[in-house]
Amino acid sequence: MCLPHFFLVLCLWLLVPSPTFADSRYKPGDQVMLYVNKVGPYHNPQETYHFYQLPVCAPQQIRHKSLTLGEVLDGDRMAESMYRISFQKNMEKETLCEMKLSVSQVEELRKAIEELYYFEFVLDDIPIRGFLGYMEESGFLPHTHKIGLWSHLDFNIEYNDDRIIYANVSVRDVKPFSLDDVRETLSLTHTYSIRWSSSSVTYERRGDRLRDSSFFPKSLEIHWLSIINSMVLVFLLLGFVVIILMRVLKSDLARYNLDEEGSDDMEQGDNGWKIIHTDVFRFPPYRSLLCAVLGVGSQFLALGTGIIVMVLLGLFNVHRHGAINSAAILLYALTCCVSGYVSSNFYRQLGGDRWVWNIILTTSLFSAPFFLTWSVVNSVHWANGSTQALPATTILLLLTVWLLVGFPLTVIGGIFGKNSAGNLDAPCRTKNIAREIPRQPWYKSAPVHMAIGGFLPFSAISVELYYIFATVWGREQYTLYGILFIVFAILLSVGACISVALTYFQLSGEDYRWWWRSILSTGSTGAFIFLYSVFYYWRRSNMSGIVQSVEFFGYSFLTAFVFFLMLGTVSFVASLRFIRYIYVNLKMD
Repeated sequence: MCLPHFFLVLCLWLLVPSPTFADSRYKPGDQVMLYVNKVGPYHNPQETYHFYQLPVCAPQQIRHKSLTLGEVLDGDRMAESMYRISFQKNMEKETLCEMKLSVSQVEELRKAIEELYYFEFVLDDIPIRGFLGYMEESGFLPHTHKIGLWSHLDFNIEYNDDRIIYANVSVRDVKPFSLDDVRETLSLTHTYSIRWSSSSVTYERRGDRLRDSSFFPKSLEIHWLSIINSMVLVFLLLGFVVIILMRVLKSDLARYNLDEEGSDDMEQGDNGWKIIHTDVFRFPPYRSLLCAVLGVGSQFLALGTGIIVMVLLGLFNVHRHGAINSAAILLYALTCCVSGYVSSNFYRQLGGDRWVWNIILTTSLFSAPFFLTWSVVNSVHWANGSTQALPATTILLLLTVWLLVGFPLTVIGGIFGKNSAGNLDAPCRTKNIAREIPRQPWYKSAPVHMAIGGFLPFSAISVELYYIFATVWGREQYTLYGILFIVFAILLSVGACISVALTYFQLSGEDYRWWWRSILSTGSTGAFIFLYSVFYYWRRSNMSGIVQSVEFFGYSFLTAFVFFLMLGTVSFVASLRFIRYIYVNLKMD
């Protein structure tokens, strides 16, 4: 299969929904398929298992549903259920199956109910969730600990004309089947009821109906107020930095450009950035690594912006299982050319000649840590039988995507970047002998700059970060992507302004080693994000267990690394443009 043909097939599989997600229409009496999907602890969103791993009613031959890549990555493992549902046909107390549970199977169900296991079914692309059982515990004497299984489920389905609008499961009038004091084989009959009701909600608006009646709790009431408060604080900060810095810089340029005798005074104090004009563009150490950071950071800036813009334009359904995961994989493969171009182009401007090594470093800067982290996380899921463990076929597919799409585009972008690169546009010549750097006070040290440059951008997104964590690692459903786009723009603006200010203070101390410092100062926001993830895990969530913990901290580390790359790139570009500006406007002797 040629590369264009493979890429076309890949795009169709990633983004086009399967036939089950099509515009399904039913006639009265038509069969409606209910799929069982997964179960797992309520407080551990990423710890999920197949529904049929529990001792429940299961067909003799389990038939799985074909899934998209996004659904597989989301841990979905849908299989046909034994429920028989007919469109617009009510059913009462239908027998699902009769079971005989051993003592060990009863204990397995008891343990799952104690850990607040919930199940997820799917009906016409509508998720139906409910708890597996009931637990009652009294702390007063006499102490009681009762556990019951919901052996009967009431399905309530709403329809409009020939389409299904909404579905849920209820146990309001159901008495749980007791699992206490079981010492021998237990006989159990599972039953269900189906109740259909007409709805005035149109099919196009059923997404709103699903969002308004979610199984998971909502806590977005104060979202807008918190974001507005954050935006006001950020704008005040940006205004303060820009106004103060421009006033000081204007004074410096006016004083430095005075062609008068006695100008030796300019070399004193904190305003000595003119005398290092022959060193400020001296190439930094580890040029290839620096260019790789800029290339991959540019790629993730394009990737993040692309995903947000796609959601805002409504190019895919955010309520569909794994839609954003599929879009992220496709965009990552496409934007590999950005990392190759930026890295190779700037590397050649810095006089680098080992461009092949630079391309290899660029393509492995993120993929290598990601592969190592994913290997550990996936191994833990596989050892515990979780559905979050990727099947071998999916792993081979993702590897094929990277080998046939991602890596070649990185090389192609690198070739174009190398061939189109010129010399670094430096307004000052660099001397052969480096100037000695004066001893710097503690408040101009790299750790202090990293603390300031990391904390201020982090404070700009701290409110929104909670909702993002509550969506990814909790039970919220994030839909305010317009606000997210604004916060993303504010984050980049704050990072750029803080970087310019810190770079100015560094140059004023006659320290010309700004290249890596500019990346580290604002890129350290990633470290604050990782520290926040630790705080969120212990104080804002109820996650526990080795499976959930390994996934949470593994991918939180990768998230922090991505923010380091993105903000480090923005910080470096802002500092480079600022330095070019001030030295272009400076009259040289």
